[in-house]
Amino acid sequence: MLACTTSEGYTVTDQRLVEIIKKLQAESKKRNFVETVELAINLKDIDLSNPKNRIQEEIILPHGRGKTIKVGVFGGSEMAVKAKGMADVIVQPEEIEDLATDRAKARKFARSSDYFVAEAPLMPTIGKRLGIILAPRGKMPKPIPPGSDPGATIEKLKSSVTVRTRDKLTFHLPVGAKDMPPEHLAENIDVVLGRITTKLERGRQNIRSAYVKTTMGPSYKVI
Repeated sequence: MLACTTSEGYTVTDQRLVEIIKKLQAESKKRNFVETVELAINLKDIDLSNPKNRIQEEIILPHGRGKTIKVGVFGGSEMAVKAKGMADVIVQPEEIEDLATDRAKARKFARSSDYFVAEAPLMPTIGKRLGIILAPRGKMPKPIPPGSDPGATIEKLKSSVTVRTRDKLTFHLPVGAKDMPPEHLAENIDVVLGRITTKLERGRQNIRSAYVKTTMGPSYKVI
């Protein structure tokens, strides 16, 4: 079996991981929707009650999520023009207050996109008026310079996954869709594990185990 080392320094038995994914795809039942492939990671010997030990990372998956990821934009007229056709929703500065004064509307808005970006000068207003809705969901916007082209940022986010450990030793994240090629899913998993390993104080030794599964299917041990 072929072993490979990622740019983050995590070594994985490549063919073994591909075979695990193939087994997962073959043994999971057919559904009337395309299931998400999820990675569950169990940490050990790390105190996550201390915020400095927690992980909050956005990781770009080399083969994307296998599904449509929606990105919303907060920006003035110039950015709105540049974001048209790429962003799924565009909120101009004068619309922020309207959202903030209607809690139900704000919650629906937060659910409308997976990620948000915003012109940097708008961040204090967004934080003050919508932070209570966006922050707990991990959806505070990514700031970008005013008037800049948000295209590159939007494209990156559409292939990204967010890792947030909070204070729990076990956490889950999507790494693709069941109908993706097994080699692509394996590489996505490899990249995620590599990035997480670099963020842990003791690296690989802080990972107790890792499992991969489809949304409604059984788990298969990776580590």
